[in-house]
Amino acid sequence: MEKIHIGLIGFGTVGKGIAQTLLSQKERLIKRCGVTFVLSRVADINLDSLPAEFDNVVFSQNADDIFNDPQIDIVVELIGGIEPAKSFLLTAISKGKHVVTANKALLSNHGKEIFTAAAEANVEVGFEASVGGGIPVIKALKEGLVANMILSIRGIMNGTANYILTQMTDHGYAFEEVLKDAQEKGFAEADPTYDVEGIDTAHKLAILMTLAYGKNVHVDDVAVEGISKIHPIDIEFAREFGCRIKLLAISHNHDDHMEARVHPTMVPESHMLANIHGPFNAIEFTGDTVGDVLLYGQGAGMMPTGSAVAADVIDIGRNMIAGAVNRVSSLSYLPEHIGEPRITPMGELRCPYYFRITVVDKPGVLAQITSIFAKHQISIKSMIQKGVTKDKDVFVVLRSHMANESEVQEAITEIDALEVCTDATVTIRVLIQEQNGV
Repeated sequence: MEKIHIGLIGFGTVGKGIAQTLLSQKERLIKRCGVTFVLSRVADINLDSLPAEFDNVVFSQNADDIFNDPQIDIVVELIGGIEPAKSFLLTAISKGKHVVTANKALLSNHGKEIFTAAAEANVEVGFEASVGGGIPVIKALKEGLVANMILSIRGIMNGTANYILTQMTDHGYAFEEVLKDAQEKGFAEADPTYDVEGIDTAHKLAILMTLAYGKNVHVDDVAVEGISKIHPIDIEFAREFGCRIKLLAISHNHDDHMEARVHPTMVPESHMLANIHGPFNAIEFTGDTVGDVLLYGQGAGMMPTGSAVAADVIDIGRNMIAGAVNRVSSLSYLPEHIGEPRITPMGELRCPYYFRITVVDKPGVLAQITSIFAKHQISIKSMIQKGVTKDKDVFVVLRSHMANESEVQEAITEIDALEVCTDATVTIRVLIQEQNGV
């Protein structure tokens, strides 16, 4: 029986997941593929040896041993970061080996270089695990939705941020308190910046946009705001408006330009994304043919992510056996049809907004605020005025109809400069459910 030989760089959490998957599913994969997938070599500078169940695998602390082994067909990179991961992938490609990675930061920063090199070498790049953990979101875009023009992408793509917001919503805890709890439970890293400030989600959105629209979207094209400034009081007001606050990745395809943004969003409780709780992910695509499609599941973890990496290895192995390498283009579009994106400036965004304004409690304050909103053509949909804070100030909470982002920012600057305003105004965009809304 034919064998596909695999070299694995990095035996951390996900590396262990793919190794365990290939070992435990060996017989099932033979029945499904008619080929044996063999983990032949592992390289990791942080280990001296592999666990006993992998005693047939050659271990090394030098990745060159994998690149220089002519028997290795597929190189799996699971060390993360930019370097040396980028050099490892490019070296493997130059040796004519197919590559698989879960490295979203690398692909959203240097994907163009890696995919170009792979196309020139006629090898495949598998990256299912880079977005959504065990959710087959990449495969859905490349194959299941291939006959669609993708009109929008909206989703919860970071389990840490979603876990924190869920705990704040369900229990009224402050952000700092929940973050500490998430770190203790292993849902958050010691340095949670990428997760809570939206950077991790931006990496994933850039990758999905590249696939969906056939454009080389870079992570720097994505406007990003995190959740660290969300307070329990804003979650409580969201509830009064019938909404939940979620960290969403949002992109809309306007044909000649496209939105690319990550930010906290008030989502109506009737929307499916409002009901994604805890550390789970959910990604919604809207296609011009299929309509709305929602994919849901575990966005991280050893075995879910290992499952996604294994799926890439198996897809490439099947293509090798069938003599059909690059049957499906790595980026869905053929390389010659992938162009450069035109990103919609954030100032041109139009959507409803939530405002929480902290002011002294005296006559005439509301008139000053509404006059500024009127000046900037911001129409108020509803308003709540809440009682006195510990500093004897009050919250004026408003929701607007559709408004322009640049006008909103100018209005907030003017409001915060008022003598009666005692704290920075909190602004959160509100999701609208019509097609191509926020």
